[in-house]
Amino acid sequence: MNTIEEKLWNYIDGTCTPAEQEAIARLIEEDDLYKQKYTELLVLNQEFAGLELDEPSMAFNYNVMEAIRADQALAPLKSTINKKIILGIAAFFVLSILALLAITVSNVQISGNPFSVVNIKLPANLKLPAANTIFNSDFMKSFFVFDVILALFLTDSYLRRKKAAKEA
Repeated sequence: MNTIEEKLWNYIDGTCTPAEQEAIARLIEEDDLYKQKYTELLVLNQEFAGLELDEPSMAFNYNVMEAIRADQALAPLKSTINKKIILGIAAFFVLSILALLAITVSNVQISGNPFSVVNIKLPANLKLPAANTIFNSDFMKSFFVFDVILALFLTDSYLRRKKAAKEA
């Protein structure tokens, strides 16, 4: 249920349907209350139309935007780390260590003397490669070269950051 003022504002603004416009025009002509409110609202509408809108200066806009930028610059950058991924990686390593520990314990045979050296028997079909062939392969050589280059790169970046921190 619209009030008288709402109906008259819709009539003045031209937002009501043509049937409503005719009904409101008839009410304005016939009803003194509608006529009085209509003249008051028309005067008010003309005053609103005569007002000049105040706009803030360009310096105000600039100052507000700079204040916002400064606030955003002070806020630390937040990186979102998915805890499920970290827990998954941790679970993988824990399970791997437990599996290796179980395999090791299952292959240990303790002799009657508790102070004797533990004798670990490997299965007969398990053959470990000789250590001299592993470390002499081209893959291992390239791996060690890559590690040396990576270590030099990380040392250089660390020293540059340290030098920049002293200068600042």
